[in-house]
Amino acid sequence: MRYLGLDLGSRTLGVSISLTGIIASNLETFRFKEGDYSLALSHTKDLVLKNNIDCVVLGLPKHMNGDEGIRALISYEFKEKLNELLPDLKIVLYDERLTTVIVDKTMLSFNMRRNKRKELKDEMAAVVILQDYLDRK
Repeated sequence: MRYLGLDLGSRTLGVSISLTGIIASNLETFRFKEGDYSLALSHTKDLVLKNNIDCVVLGLPKHMNGDEGIRALISYEFKEKLNELLPDLKIVLYDERLTTVIVDKTMLSFNMRRNKRKELKDEMAAVVILQDYLDRK
């Protein structure tokens, strides 16, 4: 199976991919106008079709106590609209708590420059989301 991992932000979409179902790797950070999720949806659809993706793992932001806020609602809506565009696609919402913290600490441990960390943060968060999903399944 082929997987796409997504870390959806208000202006960016971090994207990771696994063509084997074993190892996730970073693909890209897609930037869009703040709140323009229709553009992010269209881009995701193109990536799914181009890469013959079987399953999308979409990060579900939760508060540390497990509550879901506005960002989680946006992820639910994104999933629903992506399902409308690609009804046969399996889409999994996956708890993404602490992924950004993990990514920041990892990149700092590699002495990565601030601008490089900022550039890669979203797609690396998508890698952590997808790899964690693959490891647990």
